[in-house]
Amino acid sequence: MSDVVILGGGHNGLVCAFYLARAGLKVTVLERRHVVGGAAVTEEFHPGFRNSTASYTVSLLNPKVIADLDLPRHGLRVVERRMSNFLPLPGDNSFSAGEGITQQEVARFSTKDAERLPEYERRLEVVADVLRRLILTVPPNVVEGGFVAALPELLKSASIGRRVVGLDTQGRRDVLDLFTKSAGDWLDGWFESDPIKALFGFDSVVGNYASPYTPGSAYVLLHHVFGEVNGKRGVWGHAIGGMGAITQAMARACAEQGVDIRLDSPVAEVLVEQGRAVAAVTEAGETFRGRAVVSNLHPRLLFERLVDPAVVPADFSERIGRYASGSGTFRMNVALDRLPSFTAKPGDGDHLTAGIIVAPSLGYMDRAHLDARLHGWSKQPIVEMLIPSTLDDSLAPEGKHVASLFCQHVAPVLEDGASWDDHRDTVADLMIDTVDAVAPGFKQSVVGRLALTPLDLERRFGLFGGDIFHGRLSLDQLFSARPVMGHADHRMPVPGLYLCGSGAHPGGGVTGAPGHNAASVVLKDLRRG
Repeated sequence: MSDVVILGGGHNGLVCAFYLARAGLKVTVLERRHVVGGAAVTEEFHPGFRNSTASYTVSLLNPKVIADLDLPRHGLRVVERRMSNFLPLPGDNSFSAGEGITQQEVARFSTKDAERLPEYERRLEVVADVLRRLILTVPPNVVEGGFVAALPELLKSASIGRRVVGLDTQGRRDVLDLFTKSAGDWLDGWFESDPIKALFGFDSVVGNYASPYTPGSAYVLLHHVFGEVNGKRGVWGHAIGGMGAITQAMARACAEQGVDIRLDSPVAEVLVEQGRAVAAVTEAGETFRGRAVVSNLHPRLLFERLVDPAVVPADFSERIGRYASGSGTFRMNVALDRLPSFTAKPGDGDHLTAGIIVAPSLGYMDRAHLDARLHGWSKQPIVEMLIPSTLDDSLAPEGKHVASLFCQHVAPVLEDGASWDDHRDTVADLMIDTVDAVAPGFKQSVVGRLALTPLDLERRFGLFGGDIFHGRLSLDQLFSARPVMGHADHRMPVPGLYLCGSGAHPGGGVTGAPGHNAASVVLKDLRRG
């Protein structure tokens, strides 16, 4: 018998396992696939070509998690892109962003925008810094039981409130705007030129099945800027060996602490006895008992497939059934026999190490979302392409390359009973053609590909509705309301059952924060007996 049984060996499950084992507990991790990592894995998708299959770039991984698990000692090395972003634009024009070049690039399109850019970045950083201070905080929970039960949560709320009150009036207004407004409205209030708004607005639709003009999308923009790479805030990078290098380093850190990781062990049921979660039963019939059961799964997968509804309060079950999940993502990995050459910037260069965004304006992104709502997928989709082999030659044969295509928008579920299995190749061809339109010859350079629809992402990685965040990052599903108000403290309504995945605060992205925070709660409860 273990002290703790963890369902799912994704990055948050591994982080949670590490902290619990370091505290002296006996921990077992049950992973259904043949490899740990969840959506943060590196796999061969075409002979000789490896890539980060789902999650594909690193920035949000929390510095404390990196330090506590000593991930560099366990093999993790992250390098920065040599250019942050590159946007091919209509008329054979382009826009580049990165350290020391963004402002002068903006000035080519608008002197006024270039002058406003430093103040925009300063004010966004002020709010992002508030978010950073909350990342490793268990949110205040709404509890029943009178004043005595509520007092600890009230004190926690007061402590968090002081952090916001510490801002000046301008900062508080910006917090309100970024948590409630659309990214489009926020950016239109700052800038007049399309390229700079497209650059920042893209972050608002990443993993978000919404228009940049959907209220609440400004928060998704904010969610993508609180990270850092090698101590540099707001920077994105590449893990040498792909995203699987992160989770393999985590697995080594866990093994060093004595964690028992069981691969090929899909869980069929969370066993509840006398009203308490006491074990996980695998599909093979093995029972793993523990004083606590901690789930790294999407909340809907946990409660709709593994936990007997009879032991769950009806209101909680109803709300989990309405928990919004579906990110409109179509994910591709492609093997290339040569690097692409862009009409707007032919040949090799630092721009090929960047996040290459095919979406020249907020209007383009808005139409892509509307199109997907009407037809199932955008006729002119949003595509971000990364070519990690420009920074990491371990991913492809010499002279060859791999590219990650993160594509929006597609409907998480097609209407009228249509199946994504019947439309996968059609949409994959469209995504390739979209890149080929700005980099002629790209289509001919593709020698292999792996296309993952929202349905594939759910089947393969347990991302319900293909949602990379384990649930929409909307105001009603954030902080004390994530996943359901009254259970933001990682304790689920079944005693002994906890949530450590991205369905908990602070949400999705490869952060490690939900695993870190959940471990603190489980330790506290087990120490109290």
